[in-house]
Amino acid sequence: MTNKELSVEQHEELLQTLQARFEKNMNRHEGLEWTNIQAKLEANVDKLWSLHEMEATGGEPDVVHYHPKTDEYMFYDCSAESPKGRRSVCYDREAWEARKNHKPETTAMDMATDMGIELLTEEQYRELQQLGQFDLKTSSWIQTPEKIRKLGGAIFCDRRYDTIFLYHNGADSYYAARGFRGSLKV
Repeated sequence: MTNKELSVEQHEELLQTLQARFEKNMNRHEGLEWTNIQAKLEANVDKLWSLHEMEATGGEPDVVHYHPKTDEYMFYDCSAESPKGRRSVCYDREAWEARKNHKPETTAMDMATDMGIELLTEEQYRELQQLGQFDLKTSSWIQTPEKIRKLGGAIFCDRRYDTIFLYHNGADSYYAARGFRGSLKV
């Protein structure tokens, strides 16, 4: 078994967890059928591994879209706060390498790549916030436009005062209350 394969037990447990979350939060995916999603997951075990990583780091992934033209389901991290296992990370490897002292363990972009997921875009983050109230106490790095990143910055979002805020920070910064949310197409 390679490190990107799930055991039979992990596979079954994850499917049960995802199904229970799917059924509990039907407002996120009205009109979708779990049996279709499960069939898609069973046919894409590499994606199931990525969902396992999202779950293991506290992301609580759930289906938020279905794209009929491409026959793809979109999963987002739907944990109330930025996933606990993905906090205290700077934005990317370039920012990490630029830090002289107190480097965090890793970066948001490196973790996402290792997990086989992508950071949410600003548009996706705002879509997520239409499904509930997320990041009331934490914040989440999101995909940063190249122009901002070239100047040393990165952007993140949170929800305060019933408003979604988009902020900037040095890409090399990291905080205990800032992580990142991911997306995965299946």
